[in-house]
Amino acid sequence: PRTFKGTLVWKKLASDGWAITAFVFLILGVSFTATGVPLIFAFLVGIPFALLGLAFLGAGVAVGVWRYQQAQQMLDILRTGQAALGTVAEVTRNDHVEINGRNPWTISYRFQIGDQEYEGEATTLRPLGFTHQAGQPVHVLYLESDPAQNTIYPPVV
Repeated sequence: PRTFKGTLVWKKLASDGWAITAFVFLILGVSFTATGVPLIFAFLVGIPFALLGLAFLGAGVAVGVWRYQQAQQMLDILRTGQAALGTVAEVTRNDHVEINGRNPWTISYRFQIGDQEYEGEATTLRPLGFTHQAGQPVHVLYLESDPAQNTIYPPVV
């Protein structure tokens, strides 16, 4: 087993668009619910505020839990996954998303286990070096029970 700090999960979530959206929804949910619930007893306008707040809270919690589980699974793969040699298939920059003035990069890769070929993707905000260019070899870690669950090593967060 390889050792990784649990903080890797939080670093992954801090750069994940879905997790950031979940955090915003949580803030909106708490704000709308805190405003709407006291107003229910005084004015009818509190009902839509409370309902909207609860909807935002529900969506924020659901998406946040989903992305946390995904990040935790990546950490488990990094700790206990089997190693394989793969190849970078494509590196693309997502110009439609901008986080702190930077655009995320998606690294698509392929690797083979026996006769079966698998694909995976990793997303990072870090500028990519020469090691992440199409056609370059890349180390892949995968779950032996389900090779479709995989990530590149070292992790790009």
